[in-house]
Amino acid sequence: MAKRPPAKPDLIAAIATAPGRGGVGVVRVSGPDVTALATAILGRLPVPRHATFTPFLDLDGAPLDEGIALYFAAPHSFTGEQVLELQGHGGPQVLDLILQRCVALGARLAAPGEFTRRAYLNGKLDLAQAEAVADLIDAQSAAAARSAARSLSGAFSARIAELVEALIRLRMLVEATLDFPEEEIDFLRDADAFGRLDAIDVALAAVRAQAKQGALLREGLTVVLIGQANVGKSSLLNRLAGFEAAIVTDIAGTTRDTVREVIQLSGVPLHIIDTAGLRDTDDPVEQMGIARTWAAVAQADVALLLVDAAHGLGAHEATTLARLPAIPRIMIHNKIDVSGEAPRVAGEEIWLSAKTGAGLELLQQQLLRLAGWQAAGEGTFMARTRHLEALARASAHLAQARATTAQLELFAEELRLAQAALSEITGEFTADDLLGEIFSKFCIGK
Repeated sequence: MAKRPPAKPDLIAAIATAPGRGGVGVVRVSGPDVTALATAILGRLPVPRHATFTPFLDLDGAPLDEGIALYFAAPHSFTGEQVLELQGHGGPQVLDLILQRCVALGARLAAPGEFTRRAYLNGKLDLAQAEAVADLIDAQSAAAARSAARSLSGAFSARIAELVEALIRLRMLVEATLDFPEEEIDFLRDADAFGRLDAIDVALAAVRAQAKQGALLREGLTVVLIGQANVGKSSLLNRLAGFEAAIVTDIAGTTRDTVREVIQLSGVPLHIIDTAGLRDTDDPVEQMGIARTWAAVAQADVALLLVDAAHGLGAHEATTLARLPAIPRIMIHNKIDVSGEAPRVAGEEIWLSAKTGAGLELLQQQLLRLAGWQAAGEGTFMARTRHLEALARASAHLAQARATTAQLELFAEELRLAQAALSEITGEFTADDLLGEIFSKFCIGK
Protein backbone atom coordinates (compact mmCIF):
# COMPACT_ATOMS: atom_id res chain seq x y z
CA MET A 1 0.00 0.00 0.00
CA ALA A 2 1.41 3.40 -0.94
CA LYS A 3 2.59 5.56 1.93
CA ARG A 4 1.07 9.05 2.03
CA PRO A 5 2.88 11.85 3.88
CA PRO A 6 0.99 12.84 7.05
CA ALA A 7 -0.32 16.39 7.08
CA LYS A 8 0.76 17.21 10.67
CA PRO A 9 3.46 14.87 12.06
CA ASP A 10 3.18 16.20 15.62
CA LEU A 11 2.27 14.49 18.89
CA ILE A 12 -1.43 13.91 19.47
CA ALA A 13 -3.15 12.46 22.53
CA ALA A 14 -6.69 11.44 23.46
CA ILE A 15 -8.70 9.22 25.76
CA ALA A 16 -9.38 6.17 23.61
CA THR A 17 -12.08 4.56 25.74
CA ALA A 18 -15.73 5.54 25.90
CA PRO A 19 -16.83 8.40 28.20
CA GLY A 20 -17.94 7.49 31.70
CA ARG A 21 -16.70 5.18 34.44
CA GLY A 22 -15.14 1.81 33.67
CA GLY A 23 -12.74 -0.78 34.98
CA VAL A 24 -10.03 0.24 32.51
CA GLY A 25 -9.39 3.49 30.65
CA VAL A 26 -6.86 4.10 27.87
CA VAL A 27 -4.98 7.25 26.94
CA ARG A 28 -3.30 7.02 23.53
CA VAL A 29 -0.43 9.13 22.23
CA SER A 30 0.93 9.05 18.66
CA GLY A 31 3.58 11.00 16.83
CA PRO A 32 7.02 10.95 15.25
CA ASP A 33 8.78 10.77 18.65
CA VAL A 34 7.10 9.90 21.95
CA THR A 35 10.38 8.97 23.67
CA ALA A 36 10.68 12.13 25.77
CA LEU A 37 7.02 12.04 26.78
CA ALA A 38 7.15 8.35 27.71
CA THR A 39 10.33 8.83 29.76
CA ALA A 40 8.82 11.78 31.63
CA ILE A 41 5.51 10.13 32.49
CA LEU A 42 6.87 6.60 33.10
CA GLY A 43 10.44 7.23 34.16
CA ARG A 44 11.69 5.06 31.30
CA LEU A 45 10.90 4.01 27.75
CA PRO A 46 9.15 0.62 27.83
CA VAL A 47 10.38 -2.29 25.72
CA PRO A 48 8.46 -2.13 22.41
CA ARG A 49 5.39 -4.36 22.21
CA HIS A 50 5.72 -5.58 25.82
CA ALA A 51 3.15 -4.83 28.54
CA THR A 52 4.88 -2.94 31.37
CA PHE A 53 3.21 -2.44 34.75
CA THR A 54 4.26 0.98 35.99
CA PRO A 55 3.07 4.14 37.75
CA PHE A 56 2.07 7.15 35.64
CA LEU A 57 3.91 10.15 37.11
CA ASP A 58 3.00 13.82 37.43
CA LEU A 59 5.40 16.77 37.12
CA ASP A 60 6.79 16.20 40.63
CA GLY A 61 7.23 12.46 40.17
CA ALA A 62 4.18 11.55 42.23
CA PRO A 63 1.89 8.84 40.80
CA LEU A 64 -1.28 9.94 39.04
CA ASP A 65 -2.29 6.30 38.56
CA GLU A 66 -0.70 2.97 37.85
CA GLY A 67 -1.40 0.50 35.09
CA ILE A 68 -0.07 -1.01 31.89
CA ALA A 69 2.10 0.94 29.45
CA LEU A 70 2.46 -0.29 25.85
CA TYR A 71 5.00 1.26 23.49
CA PHE A 72 4.92 0.61 19.73
CA ALA A 73 7.91 1.70 17.65
CA ALA A 74 7.23 3.04 14.16
CA PRO A 75 6.14 1.71 11.75
CA HIS A 76 4.81 -1.24 13.77
CA SER A 77 1.75 0.48 15.21
CA PHE A 78 -1.83 1.27 14.28
CA THR A 79 -0.92 4.76 13.03
CA GLY A 80 2.46 3.84 11.57
CA GLU A 81 4.05 6.30 14.02
CA GLN A 82 5.46 5.78 17.49
CA VAL A 83 2.52 5.08 19.78
CA LEU A 84 2.24 4.97 23.57
CA GLU A 85 -0.87 3.55 25.25
CA LEU A 86 -1.43 4.09 28.96
CA GLN A 87 -4.02 1.66 30.33
CA GLY A 88 -5.10 2.78 33.79
CA HIS A 89 -8.22 2.85 35.89
CA GLY A 90 -11.32 3.99 34.03
CA GLY A 91 -12.40 6.96 36.13
CA PRO A 92 -13.05 10.17 34.17
CA GLN A 93 -10.99 12.33 36.52
CA VAL A 94 -7.88 10.16 36.56
CA LEU A 95 -7.97 9.74 32.78
CA ASP A 96 -8.25 13.50 32.37
CA LEU A 97 -5.26 14.00 34.68
CA ILE A 98 -3.18 11.60 32.57
CA LEU A 99 -4.32 13.29 29.35
CA GLN A 100 -3.48 16.74 30.69
CA ARG A 101 -0.05 15.45 31.72
CA CYS A 102 0.52 14.31 28.12
CA VAL A 103 -0.54 17.74 26.84
CA ALA A 104 1.85 19.43 29.28
CA LEU A 105 4.63 17.26 27.84
CA GLY A 106 4.04 18.55 24.31
CA ALA A 107 1.12 16.61 22.88
CA ARG A 108 -2.00 18.29 21.58
CA LEU A 109 -5.55 16.99 21.84
CA ALA A 110 -6.39 14.78 18.87
CA ALA A 111 -9.23 15.65 16.53
CA PRO A 112 -12.02 13.12 15.89
CA GLY A 113 -10.68 10.21 13.85
CA GLU A 114 -7.14 11.61 13.74
CA PHE A 115 -5.44 8.36 14.79
CA THR A 116 -7.21 6.44 12.02
CA ARG A 117 -6.55 9.26 9.57
CA ARG A 118 -2.84 8.97 10.31
CA ALA A 119 -3.06 5.22 9.80
CA TYR A 120 -4.51 5.94 6.36
CA LEU A 121 -1.97 8.65 5.53
CA ASN A 122 0.88 6.36 6.57
CA GLY A 123 -0.36 3.50 4.39
CA LYS A 124 -1.46 1.22 7.24
CA LEU A 125 -5.06 1.21 6.00
CA ASP A 126 -6.76 2.25 2.80
CA LEU A 127 -9.78 4.54 3.01
CA ALA A 128 -12.39 1.78 2.87
CA GLN A 129 -10.63 -0.02 5.74
CA ALA A 130 -10.38 3.21 7.73
CA GLU A 131 -14.14 3.77 7.37
CA ALA A 132 -14.70 0.18 8.46
CA VAL A 133 -13.09 1.03 11.80
CA ALA A 134 -15.91 3.47 12.54
CA ASP A 135 -18.51 1.09 11.10
CA LEU A 136 -17.31 -1.71 13.38
CA ILE A 137 -17.64 0.58 16.40
CA ASP A 138 -21.11 1.74 15.31
CA ALA A 139 -22.40 -1.69 14.22
CA GLN A 140 -26.00 -2.15 15.35
CA SER A 141 -26.17 -5.93 14.89
CA ALA A 142 -23.93 -8.99 14.88
CA ALA A 143 -24.31 -9.24 11.10
CA ALA A 144 -23.23 -5.61 10.69
CA ALA A 145 -20.23 -6.17 12.96
CA ARG A 146 -19.12 -9.21 10.95
CA SER A 147 -19.49 -7.30 7.67
CA ALA A 148 -17.52 -4.34 9.04
CA ALA A 149 -14.80 -6.72 10.25
CA ARG A 150 -14.56 -8.17 6.73
CA SER A 151 -14.12 -4.68 5.28
CA LEU A 152 -11.53 -3.85 7.93
CA SER A 153 -9.60 -7.01 7.05
CA GLY A 154 -9.44 -5.78 3.44
CA ALA A 155 -12.07 -8.01 1.77
CA PHE A 156 -13.91 -5.06 0.16
CA SER A 157 -10.66 -3.35 -0.81
CA ALA A 158 -9.37 -6.57 -2.40
CA ARG A 159 -12.46 -6.82 -4.62
CA ILE A 160 -12.03 -3.19 -5.68
CA ALA A 161 -8.33 -3.79 -6.36
CA GLU A 162 -9.21 -6.75 -8.61
CA LEU A 163 -11.58 -4.57 -10.63
CA VAL A 164 -9.03 -1.77 -10.91
CA GLU A 165 -6.32 -4.21 -12.03
CA ALA A 166 -8.61 -5.67 -14.68
CA LEU A 167 -9.41 -2.17 -15.94
CA ILE A 168 -5.71 -1.28 -16.05
CA ARG A 169 -4.95 -4.35 -18.17
CA LEU A 170 -7.83 -3.51 -20.52
CA ARG A 171 -6.74 0.13 -20.73
CA MET A 172 -3.18 -0.90 -21.60
CA LEU A 173 -4.52 -3.04 -24.42
CA VAL A 174 -6.72 -0.24 -25.76
CA GLU A 175 -3.98 2.40 -25.47
CA ALA A 176 -1.58 0.13 -27.35
CA THR A 177 -3.97 -0.09 -30.32
CA LEU A 178 -4.24 3.70 -30.70
CA ASP A 179 -0.91 3.68 -32.54
CA PHE A 180 -2.37 1.34 -35.17
CA PRO A 181 -5.61 3.02 -36.30
CA GLU A 182 -6.14 0.79 -39.30
CA GLU A 183 -6.11 -2.42 -37.31
CA GLU A 184 -7.37 -1.32 -33.93
CA ILE A 185 -10.83 -2.93 -33.89
CA ASP A 186 -9.62 -6.25 -35.27
CA PHE A 187 -6.71 -6.20 -32.82
CA LEU A 188 -9.02 -5.62 -29.86
CA ARG A 189 -11.35 -8.34 -31.03
CA ASP A 190 -8.51 -10.82 -31.43
CA ALA A 191 -7.23 -9.93 -27.94
CA ASP A 192 -10.75 -10.51 -26.53
CA ALA A 193 -10.92 -6.94 -25.24
CA PHE A 194 -14.71 -6.93 -25.35
CA GLY A 195 -14.85 -10.27 -23.55
CA ARG A 196 -12.68 -8.71 -20.85
CA LEU A 197 -15.10 -5.80 -20.64
CA ASP A 198 -17.96 -8.27 -20.18
CA ALA A 199 -16.07 -10.00 -17.35
CA ILE A 200 -15.44 -6.66 -15.61
CA ASP A 201 -19.13 -5.80 -15.93
CA VAL A 202 -20.15 -9.09 -14.30
CA ALA A 203 -17.61 -8.71 -11.48
CA LEU A 204 -18.67 -5.11 -10.85
CA ALA A 205 -22.34 -6.10 -10.69
CA ALA A 206 -21.50 -8.74 -8.07
CA VAL A 207 -19.57 -6.21 -5.96
CA ARG A 208 -22.43 -3.71 -6.21
CA ALA A 209 -24.91 -6.33 -4.99
CA GLN A 210 -22.72 -7.19 -2.01
CA ALA A 211 -22.11 -3.51 -1.24
CA LYS A 212 -25.85 -2.80 -1.26
CA GLN A 213 -26.36 -5.52 1.33
CA GLY A 214 -23.55 -4.08 3.44
CA ALA A 215 -24.98 -0.58 3.16
CA LEU A 216 -28.34 -1.90 4.31
CA LEU A 217 -26.68 -3.48 7.36
CA ARG A 218 -25.07 -0.14 8.14
CA GLU A 219 -27.91 2.28 7.41
CA GLY A 220 -30.96 0.10 7.96
CA LEU A 221 -34.47 1.04 6.89
CA THR A 222 -36.66 3.84 8.25
CA VAL A 223 -40.27 2.67 8.58
CA VAL A 224 -43.07 5.08 9.50
CA LEU A 225 -46.44 3.96 10.90
CA ILE A 226 -49.36 6.14 9.83
CA GLY A 227 -53.13 5.94 10.00
CA GLN A 228 -56.14 7.26 11.82
CA ALA A 229 -56.28 7.52 15.61
CA ASN A 230 -56.80 4.23 17.50
CA VAL A 231 -56.05 2.04 14.49
CA GLY A 232 -53.27 0.23 16.35
CA LYS A 233 -50.05 1.98 15.32
CA SER A 234 -48.58 2.05 18.83
CA SER A 235 -49.64 -1.56 19.43
CA LEU A 236 -47.80 -2.59 16.26
CA LEU A 237 -44.71 -0.66 17.32
CA ASN A 238 -44.75 -2.44 20.67
CA ARG A 239 -45.24 -5.81 18.99
CA LEU A 240 -42.31 -5.20 16.60
CA ALA A 241 -40.09 -3.87 19.39
CA GLY A 242 -40.94 -6.69 21.77
CA PHE A 243 -41.69 -4.35 24.69
CA GLU A 244 -43.97 -1.46 25.63
CA ALA A 245 -42.18 1.32 23.75
CA ALA A 246 -45.34 3.42 23.30
CA ILE A 247 -48.35 4.08 25.51
CA VAL A 248 -51.48 2.31 24.29
CA THR A 249 -54.99 3.37 25.36
CA ASP A 250 -58.48 3.47 23.89
CA ILE A 251 -58.39 7.26 23.99
CA ALA A 252 -58.05 8.81 20.54
CA GLY A 253 -54.99 11.04 20.21
CA THR A 254 -52.91 9.31 22.89
CA THR A 255 -49.81 9.50 20.68
CA ARG A 256 -49.14 13.18 20.03
CA ASP A 257 -45.49 13.05 19.06
CA THR A 258 -43.31 10.69 17.07
CA VAL A 259 -41.97 7.69 19.01
CA ARG A 260 -38.85 6.05 17.60
CA GLU A 261 -37.43 2.60 18.21
CA VAL A 262 -34.67 0.63 16.51
CA ILE A 263 -35.17 -3.10 16.15
CA GLN A 264 -33.13 -5.82 14.46
CA LEU A 265 -34.67 -7.93 11.72
CA SER A 266 -32.30 -10.60 10.35
CA GLY A 267 -29.46 -8.27 11.31
CA VAL A 268 -30.97 -5.28 9.46
CA PRO A 269 -31.65 -2.24 11.67
CA LEU A 270 -35.23 -1.05 11.31
CA HIS A 271 -35.89 2.48 12.54
CA ILE A 272 -39.60 2.29 13.41
CA ILE A 273 -41.43 5.59 13.86
CA ASP A 274 -44.86 5.67 15.49
CA THR A 275 -46.78 8.84 14.69
CA ALA A 276 -49.78 10.81 15.82
CA GLY A 277 -53.11 9.64 14.42
CA LEU A 278 -54.24 11.46 11.28
CA ARG A 279 -57.59 13.08 11.93
CA ASP A 280 -59.28 16.48 11.97
CA THR A 281 -58.74 18.13 15.34
CA ASP A 282 -58.86 21.56 16.97
CA ASP A 283 -56.31 20.58 19.60
CA PRO A 284 -53.15 22.66 18.81
CA VAL A 285 -50.84 20.10 20.44
CA GLU A 286 -52.34 17.27 18.41
CA GLN A 287 -52.09 19.40 15.27
CA MET A 288 -48.37 19.79 15.92
CA GLY A 289 -48.10 16.00 16.28
CA ILE A 290 -49.87 15.49 12.93
CA ALA A 291 -47.48 17.95 11.29
CA ARG A 292 -44.61 15.92 12.67
CA THR A 293 -46.22 12.80 11.26
CA TRP A 294 -45.96 14.16 7.73
CA ALA A 295 -42.42 15.34 8.38
CA ALA A 296 -41.51 11.76 9.41
CA VAL A 297 -43.18 10.39 6.28
CA ALA A 298 -41.04 12.68 4.12
CA GLN A 299 -37.87 11.11 5.60
CA ALA A 300 -39.03 7.48 5.56
CA ASP A 301 -37.96 4.62 3.32
CA VAL A 302 -41.22 2.68 3.78
CA ALA A 303 -44.69 3.74 4.94
CA LEU A 304 -47.03 1.35 6.76
CA LEU A 305 -50.62 2.59 6.46
CA LEU A 306 -52.77 0.93 9.10
CA VAL A 307 -56.51 0.50 8.65
CA ASP A 308 -59.10 -1.29 10.72
CA ALA A 309 -59.71 -4.71 9.15
CA ALA A 310 -63.41 -4.35 9.96
CA HIS A 311 -63.96 -1.55 7.43
CA GLY A 312 -60.78 -1.59 5.28
CA LEU A 313 -59.84 1.25 2.97
CA GLY A 314 -62.05 4.28 3.38
CA ALA A 315 -62.12 7.79 2.01
CA HIS A 316 -59.77 9.05 4.73
CA GLU A 317 -57.18 6.34 3.99
CA ALA A 318 -57.46 6.95 0.25
CA THR A 319 -56.68 10.63 0.83
CA THR A 320 -53.66 9.65 2.93
CA LEU A 321 -52.39 7.28 0.24
CA ALA A 322 -52.70 10.00 -2.38
CA ARG A 323 -50.63 12.34 -0.24
CA LEU A 324 -47.80 9.86 0.38
CA PRO A 325 -44.49 10.53 -1.39
CA ALA A 326 -43.17 8.05 -3.93
CA ILE A 327 -41.87 5.50 -1.44
CA PRO A 328 -42.79 1.84 -0.96
CA ARG A 329 -45.89 1.40 1.18
CA ILE A 330 -47.74 -1.50 2.77
CA MET A 331 -51.37 -1.35 3.78
CA ILE A 332 -51.91 -3.22 7.03
CA HIS A 333 -55.39 -4.43 7.89
CA ASN A 334 -55.08 -4.58 11.66
CA LYS A 335 -57.33 -6.10 14.35
CA ILE A 336 -58.10 -9.38 12.59
CA ASP A 337 -58.53 -10.78 16.10
CA VAL A 338 -61.76 -8.75 16.15
CA SER A 339 -62.84 -9.21 12.53
CA GLY A 340 -62.18 -12.96 12.65
CA GLU A 341 -60.05 -13.05 9.50
CA ALA A 342 -56.93 -15.16 9.01
CA PRO A 343 -53.45 -13.65 8.52
CA ARG A 344 -52.63 -13.29 4.84
CA VAL A 345 -50.78 -11.28 2.20
CA ALA A 346 -52.30 -9.94 -1.01
CA GLY A 347 -49.91 -7.82 -3.06
CA GLU A 348 -48.87 -4.89 -0.90
CA GLU A 349 -51.58 -5.55 1.71
CA ILE A 350 -51.24 -7.61 4.89
CA TRP A 351 -53.89 -8.77 7.35
CA LEU A 352 -52.60 -9.15 10.91
CA SER A 353 -53.27 -8.51 14.59
CA ALA A 354 -50.89 -6.23 16.43
CA LYS A 355 -52.60 -7.32 19.66
CA THR A 356 -51.96 -11.08 19.31
CA GLY A 357 -49.03 -11.03 16.90
CA ALA A 358 -50.84 -13.15 14.31
CA GLY A 359 -49.42 -12.37 10.87
CA LEU A 360 -46.46 -10.41 12.23
CA GLU A 361 -43.98 -12.67 10.45
CA LEU A 362 -45.70 -11.83 7.15
CA LEU A 363 -44.99 -8.16 7.76
CA GLN A 364 -41.37 -8.87 8.70
CA GLN A 365 -40.83 -10.84 5.51
CA GLN A 366 -42.42 -8.07 3.44
CA LEU A 367 -40.20 -5.41 5.02
CA LEU A 368 -37.06 -7.41 4.26
CA ARG A 369 -38.25 -7.93 0.70
CA LEU A 370 -38.84 -4.20 0.21
CA ALA A 371 -35.38 -3.51 1.61
CA GLY A 372 -33.88 -5.86 -0.96
CA TRP A 373 -32.31 -7.94 1.78
CA GLN A 374 -30.81 -11.34 1.16
CA ALA A 375 -29.45 -13.55 3.91
CA ALA A 376 -25.98 -12.30 4.80
CA GLY A 377 -23.26 -14.63 3.60
CA GLU A 378 -19.52 -14.70 3.80
CA GLY A 379 -19.28 -12.31 0.85
CA THR A 380 -21.12 -9.43 2.51
CA PHE A 381 -18.93 -6.47 3.47
CA MET A 382 -19.77 -3.09 4.93
CA ALA A 383 -20.31 -0.25 2.48
CA ARG A 384 -21.34 3.37 2.64
CA THR A 385 -23.39 5.64 0.41
CA ARG A 386 -20.27 7.12 -1.17
CA HIS A 387 -19.11 3.59 -2.06
CA LEU A 388 -22.42 2.82 -3.75
CA GLU A 389 -22.27 6.10 -5.67
CA ALA A 390 -18.71 5.39 -6.84
CA LEU A 391 -19.68 1.88 -7.95
CA ALA A 392 -22.69 3.26 -9.81
CA ARG A 393 -20.52 5.82 -11.61
CA ALA A 394 -18.03 3.12 -12.56
CA SER A 395 -20.86 1.02 -13.95
CA ALA A 396 -22.20 3.97 -15.94
CA HIS A 397 -18.77 4.66 -17.43
CA LEU A 398 -18.43 1.01 -18.46
CA ALA A 399 -21.83 1.19 -20.15
CA GLN A 400 -20.73 4.34 -21.96
CA ALA A 401 -17.46 2.65 -22.94
CA ARG A 402 -19.42 -0.18 -24.52
CA ALA A 403 -21.37 2.37 -26.56
CA THR A 404 -18.18 3.99 -27.89
CA THR A 405 -16.14 0.95 -28.94
CA ALA A 406 -15.91 2.31 -32.50
CA GLN A 407 -14.19 5.47 -31.20
CA LEU A 408 -11.21 4.19 -29.28
CA GLU A 409 -10.21 7.55 -27.80
CA LEU A 410 -13.62 7.83 -26.15
CA PHE A 411 -13.58 4.14 -25.23
CA ALA A 412 -10.23 4.59 -23.47
CA GLU A 413 -11.42 7.72 -21.66
CA GLU A 414 -14.53 6.00 -20.27
CA LEU A 415 -12.36 3.14 -19.00
CA ARG A 416 -10.10 5.69 -17.29
CA LEU A 417 -13.07 7.38 -15.63
CA ALA A 418 -14.40 4.01 -14.43
CA GLN A 419 -11.01 3.25 -12.89
CA ALA A 420 -10.90 6.68 -11.20
CA ALA A 421 -14.36 6.15 -9.70
CA LEU A 422 -13.33 2.81 -8.20
CA SER A 423 -10.06 4.24 -6.90
CA GLU A 424 -12.00 6.82 -4.87
CA ILE A 425 -13.35 3.98 -2.72
CA THR A 426 -9.95 2.95 -1.38
CA GLY A 427 -8.64 6.51 -1.36
CA GLU A 428 -6.07 6.18 -4.11
CA PHE A 429 -7.57 9.36 -5.58
CA THR A 430 -9.43 11.31 -2.91
CA ALA A 431 -9.84 15.03 -2.31
CA ASP A 432 -8.61 16.40 1.03
CA ASP A 433 -12.02 17.92 1.81
CA LEU A 434 -13.61 14.47 1.50
CA LEU A 435 -11.05 13.07 3.93
CA GLY A 436 -11.96 15.80 6.41
CA GLU A 437 -15.65 14.98 6.07
CA ILE A 438 -15.06 11.24 6.55
CA PHE A 439 -12.78 11.36 9.58
CA SER A 440 -14.68 14.15 11.37
CA LYS A 441 -17.46 11.63 12.08
CA PHE A 442 -15.11 9.28 13.96
CA CYS A 443 -14.78 9.04 17.74
CA ILE A 444 -12.12 11.12 19.45
CA GLY A 445 -9.28 8.77 20.36
CA LYS A 446 -9.81 6.51 17.33
